[in-house]
Amino acid sequence: MIELSKVSKSFNSAVKAVDNIDLKVNNGEIFGFLGPNGAGKTTTIKMVTGILAPDNGSILIDGLDITKDPLKAKKQFGFVPDSPNMFLRLKGFEYLNFMSDIYDVPTKERKEKIEMLSNRFEMTKALGDQIQSYSHGMRQKIIIMGVLIHNPSVWIMDEPMTGLDPRAAFTLKEMMREHADKGNTVFFSTHVLDVAEKICDRVAVINKGKLLFCGKLGEMKAHFKVQGESLEKIFLDMTEHE
Repeated sequence: MIELSKVSKSFNSAVKAVDNIDLKVNNGEIFGFLGPNGAGKTTTIKMVTGILAPDNGSILIDGLDITKDPLKAKKQFGFVPDSPNMFLRLKGFEYLNFMSDIYDVPTKERKEKIEMLSNRFEMTKALGDQIQSYSHGMRQKIIIMGVLIHNPSVWIMDEPMTGLDPRAAFTLKEMMREHADKGNTVFFSTHVLDVAEKICDRVAVINKGKLLFCGKLGEMKAHFKVQGESLEKIFLDMTEHE
C-alpha cells in the first residue's frame, strides 16, 4: 500500500511541481498514474521512493514513513526509473547479483529468481554481456529484473513499457496482474493510455502538479458525464481544459 497525504514539492518559489496531493494505492490493485509531460508524475514518484524529499506532507509505504524510516520503507518496494542507462559496465548477471546482495537475497533463492526472470524476459543468453552492449529494450528488461529480484510487495514503475518489444511488454503486464492478484501493490506511470485502460484497476490523472481525478474508469466516465468515450479522449479533454 502507498499513501500520500497533503504532499507538495516546489523547485522554485513561483511554481509547484506537485501541489498538495492526496493519494492512496491499495493492496491487490494495479494503479495507473497518468499525466502529460511535466505534469508532476516523475517528481511524485521520486518523492514516493525517497529520491526527493517533499516540502510538506507524508508518504507511507506499507505503513512506513519514507522520510522517517527510509531504509525499512525502501526494502518494501522495487523501483523502475524512467531511464535504464545505469551500471553499463557490469554484465547482466553481475548486475542481478549486485541487486541481490543489496537486498540480502539468499544464494539459492537468487539463482532460482534469476533463472525465472531471464526465461520470462528472454534474456538468458544476454546475461554474460555488458549492459552497455544491450539495446534500449534489453536495458529496460535487465533493470526490471533487478528490481524484482528480492520479490518486493510494492512495485513502483516510471514508464516501464518504454522501449520494450511487444512480447516483453505483454510479459510485464502479465506479471503485474499476477503480482496484484496475490494481494500486492503495483503503481506505475504511463503515457500509453491504451495500456492503462486495459490493465489498471484504478487510475489517477495529474496535470500541472494538481490531482484532477482518482478512481475507476467507470467512475471517471460518470464524473465527467460521458458514455462510450475512451480513456484517451477523456484524458485529453481533462488536461486541455486545465
